[in-house]
Amino acid sequence: MRPFTYTKPATAAEAVRAITAAGAGARFLAGGTALYDLMKLNVETPSSIIDINSLAELSGFDTSGSNELVFGALSRMSDVAADDRLVRDYPALSESLWSAGSQQLRNMASLGGNLLQRTRCPYFRGGEPFACNKRKPGSGCSAKEGINRGHALLGGSETCMAVYPGDWAVALSAFDAKVDVLGPKGHRTIALEHLHREPGSTPNIETVLDFNELIQRIRVPVTPLGRASTYHKVMDRESFAFALASAAVALLMDGDTVRDARIALGGLATRPWRARAAERALVGRPLTAQVARATGATALQGAKIGNDNHFRIELGARTVADALMIAKQRALRQ
Repeated sequence: MRPFTYTKPATAAEAVRAITAAGAGARFLAGGTALYDLMKLNVETPSSIIDINSLAELSGFDTSGSNELVFGALSRMSDVAADDRLVRDYPALSESLWSAGSQQLRNMASLGGNLLQRTRCPYFRGGEPFACNKRKPGSGCSAKEGINRGHALLGGSETCMAVYPGDWAVALSAFDAKVDVLGPKGHRTIALEHLHREPGSTPNIETVLDFNELIQRIRVPVTPLGRASTYHKVMDRESFAFALASAAVALLMDGDTVRDARIALGGLATRPWRARAAERALVGRPLTAQVARATGATALQGAKIGNDNHFRIELGARTVADALMIAKQRALRQ
């Protein structure tokens, strides 16, 4: 770990000024569950740390509103996951948080930091002698001809096929969430679906945020689709593992017929992946096991395989199908 300076600002505005003055090599510190890890691996080598943990204006959350749910960027994952209204009315959001990491990590990790976690691609984390365009632009991508069992099927490019690892952002994208940020130029709001970038030719640029923009809060519109929702995650082991495939699904049903649907994929793409074509194909149809399976296949259209990950097309389609049937059962119980 390399030397760095440390600053603990008193307000969000002060934090933005501090990181702007420190330059592009500085980093915000929230829960630290990802940043410290990457610093130990020399993936992140910040020249300055801006500690935002004491900023009360970014803490806390409110799920009581009639128009939107509001989550401060420093809200801890475990606190939000256990919220009564979320558990009852938006189980997909709660389940996405419970499925991530260990209890100790969930107690520390912040919602804003969770959105910005970086890939677990072993070539990215391993460093030299492995080539990684995300870690060192222009060096190449060892995953293309290497072991790519867990790499992206959707949204990849010639330069990078690293999977976005998070769960929370996937569930948020299914509910049309928005992210409020503060930067030197003031406030702006970004649709969660547009926060993360596909790698294209610059995989080292992972979000649309500038280095000195700070996530303040996440807002989720209140919707009746929340009650019949689920986050279904398939992993190599039961806990403390990242998704081989996951699906956030929400339904509005009229009997057996789907009136409205939301489907987002995780573990399969370079960013949280909203499957809009699959949503459109489902609306107006009776939801049977056969229709759910066909919808899953539609959600994976356009998938591009590597040497070792072909099996995840079928796995992803079945994950979506299973999530749809779970959500249907929840709709029928309402």
